[in-house]
Amino acid sequence: MNIHEYQAKALLRDYGAPVSDGRVVFKAEDAKTAAGELDGPLWVVKAQIHAGGRGKGSFKEASAGEKGGVRLAKSVEEAAEETARMLGRTLVTHQTGPVGKQVNRVYIEDGSGIERELYLALLVDRQSSRISFVCSTEGGMDIEEVAASTPEKILSFPVDPATGYQGFHGRRIAFMLGLEGAQVKQCVKLMGQLYQLFTDKDMEMLEINPLIVTDSGDLKCLDAKMGFDGNAVYRHGDIAALRDETEEDPKELAASKYDLNYIALDGEIGCMVNGAGLAMATMDIIKLYGAEPANFLDVGGGATTEKVTEAFKIITSDPNVKGILVNIFGGIMRCDVIAEGVIAAVKEVGLQVPLVVRLEGTNVEKGKEIIANSGLNVIAAENLKDGAEKIVKAVKG
Repeated sequence: MNIHEYQAKALLRDYGAPVSDGRVVFKAEDAKTAAGELDGPLWVVKAQIHAGGRGKGSFKEASAGEKGGVRLAKSVEEAAEETARMLGRTLVTHQTGPVGKQVNRVYIEDGSGIERELYLALLVDRQSSRISFVCSTEGGMDIEEVAASTPEKILSFPVDPATGYQGFHGRRIAFMLGLEGAQVKQCVKLMGQLYQLFTDKDMEMLEINPLIVTDSGDLKCLDAKMGFDGNAVYRHGDIAALRDETEEDPKELAASKYDLNYIALDGEIGCMVNGAGLAMATMDIIKLYGAEPANFLDVGGGATTEKVTEAFKIITSDPNVKGILVNIFGGIMRCDVIAEGVIAAVKEVGLQVPLVVRLEGTNVEKGKEIIANSGLNVIAAENLKDGAEKIVKAVKG
């Protein structure tokens, strides 16, 4: 689960981290009042979407010379005008793809004098199974680009959970970033605050890019992105309340309500599979035979007929889907339940594209019998290879 920048900065502020004062605006008519509550003399107007690269992004149907999703204003009136220009429009960045995302809220904050831009992040390192710090002197850039071109400018290290954060962690970061004097003490304190926030709220990622040294020599978190462990959000009502469903893919949102593991992709073959490993293998073999998967969908080991029906409806709601492959290996999941769910879904939403079904495992004969007696135009497959070949052939013509 991700949140907006203004929400992330509110959390940072609660933990004592240095951030600029700001106001969020949902309606253009409120922008002047919001900007007037800030000190100025420089205001920063930021489009709020769940994607990076806003400053370098562009609005659809933008006029010549129009700026991106982060703009400077030198007066309250100018800040209000820039806010009005952003609200309701679609911002396209390298992370949104060409479709872009609609800007439904804008954050106006006090400007900052910047001496240096740095990079800082905390994340869960899968290799060490620990929380890791990542920092670089190259703030304001994509960390992937820095890693590819100048990896020596990145420091990354895990924190032992037995000891937790210690002062030497902060000093190591400070020295890597070239901080001096009082800045070192600020860094040690800030890193402790960020680590505490990360662990308290069950985060997966916290990125400060850029972390700046102001013209007065102090550290400040100029931007913030936060991602939370979706499996732990139930423990944090305050975090759950920050969820913005308008930023999520409608299909993924619908899937989450039925406890389905669904991720939308750009291909043409919809997949319904039980088990994450089998789902990955199914996607791989579809690519092997010359097509692209339209989604990752794991219905889980204990799916009901209702869940399978909803999963099928989600797949068919994607206009890019030109064919569907159902691949079930029944262990805990029974093949007859899958068959009943597929039949119920097809009867409810119809079947406009080729459907290949491969069943194996518990109650497989019963499942095949249900489909065979359904009267549906379903292509049966004997194994995964056979199923992939048949659905790709059906889609390709």
